[in-house]
Amino acid sequence: MLVRAGIGQDSAVLDFGPYVCVITCDPITGAVRHLGRLAVHVACNDLAATGAEPVALLLTLLLPVGSAERDLEAIMEEAGRTASALGVAIAGGHTEVTPRVTQTVAVVAAIGRAEQGAYVHGGGARPGDSLLLTKAAGIEGTAILATDLAEELAGRLGADVLERARGFVDDVSVVPEGRVAARAGATAMHDVTEGGVLTAAWELAEASGLGVELWADAVPVRPETAAICAALGADPLALIGSGAMLITTPAPEVTLGALDRAGIPSTRVGVMRPDGRVLRRGDRTEPLVPAPRDELWRILDARST
Repeated sequence: MLVRAGIGQDSAVLDFGPYVCVITCDPITGAVRHLGRLAVHVACNDLAATGAEPVALLLTLLLPVGSAERDLEAIMEEAGRTASALGVAIAGGHTEVTPRVTQTVAVVAAIGRAEQGAYVHGGGARPGDSLLLTKAAGIEGTAILATDLAEELAGRLGADVLERARGFVDDVSVVPEGRVAARAGATAMHDVTEGGVLTAAWELAEASGLGVELWADAVPVRPETAAICAALGADPLALIGSGAMLITTPAPEVTLGALDRAGIPSTRVGVMRPDGRVLRRGDRTEPLVPAPRDELWRILDARST
């Protein structure tokens, strides 16, 4: 085993001669709609953080009692369409109806492949490396909130804002930036998931045994995300953010240029340090710590009580 899974390391890397096999596993528990699409993308995103090409998926679905066959068909049709677009096969899995869950849960194991010596992992950052973020903060969480809380938000935000925000579900893959950055000087990559950019930056630093300085004001936040977070009293930097990748590189202009040529927006949002993990907001500096709870769960749980 070349790399073991751990904090900030979402995939293990196995030695297979001229190639390495990259494996990971992820659950989807926070979404009601677009479960099939998110399940495929979130698992493949972990592989993308190593620069590996997704090869196959194993998809387990746990459905609550009372689920209809059409519910399963809709999830699998969406998962199959998404996997096909990424060029990855759904090779197997398991489906079960169980009283242990109150809404459908998806668990995906993903297998990828990379050439020996050509992969990147979350523990490879070095002091002085620039910290880049692709796309923007809170992409996945914005899509989920705009979909699952549509009725509540409709009275505060325009229908056009919610429609655009729901469309963010099309942006949750980071497979393209993983391919590009791995070949353009990335020393480490970590996809932004639960806990948002704040937690992802801390986890990347933890995996590399380093400090980090994150510049909150430099983190891109789309107008739709800002509007929904303002309406719900949420911090977009602590909102689940599949669709964005954190990348460290000693040559930021080279990596930024490669991403730009590939049509992938990216921004320099910080720097890796020998020690000390800090967050700069304007003129203030505070300790950078993982978000105590993802904003998505805080918001949804508050509405279920």
